[in-house]
Amino acid sequence: MRDEKRCRVCRDPLRSAGRGRRPVYCSRACQAKAYRRRKNPPLPPEGPSAEEPLTRRRQVVEAVWRIAAERGLENASIREIAATAGVSTRVVQYYFGSKHKLLVTALRMLHRDNERRATTRIQALPDVSDPKVLLRATLEELLPLDDERRSALRVFTAYYARSLTDRALAEVFLSDSHPLEDLVAALIAAAGAPLNAAHEADLLVAGVTGLGLDLLHGRRTTAEVRRTVDYHLDRLNLG
Repeated sequence: MRDEKRCRVCRDPLRSAGRGRRPVYCSRACQAKAYRRRKNPPLPPEGPSAEEPLTRRRQVVEAVWRIAAERGLENASIREIAATAGVSTRVVQYYFGSKHKLLVTALRMLHRDNERRATTRIQALPDVSDPKVLLRATLEELLPLDDERRSALRVFTAYYARSLTDRALAEVFLSDSHPLEDLVAALIAAAGAPLNAAHEADLLVAGVTGLGLDLLHGRRTTAEVRRTVDYHLDRLNLG
């Protein structure tokens, strides 16, 4: 029997249609199943592949970043994301399933990218044994000192604004852990500063984050921000 005379879903033989259009499903159940498959296409396996930077997943995620940085996440509809990425909405749904999952994936990928770049920059410092040099470099990763960090800060700001009204996103974006503050506190404590390292770390991270936003808006210059950061590091009397 020829293949086109079998149901497209279960592959059972089709009954003769008599007059009219030839049937493609053997029952209403198979027709409904085919409809559900079109509306909810199967997702690929979880986790990025070794070739992630070259995949469409990456292409779609970078479209989210561009929209967030330029127009805010309120404009990041599935249709707009697909158009920016140069793919169909079906491709976006295939790889991510839902808008929430796409936004979370894009945020986590941006965190990974930033951590990798920050590690590379810090490891390239001439003297990472100096606690003040290392602490200063760690804090400067919060500042928009180049195009990559400027764009990332705009995206993170868009996510923060969205998290104020999106509880599901807030649960991911605003976690209970504070890895950056913990790192800064550890560096202060390792330098032997006679201060409460945790409180100082909270103040430094929050302060430098605010200075970064001022720098992004053009309210302060890079030189002004660096002088302020150095002033507070000098106040810590790091060894």
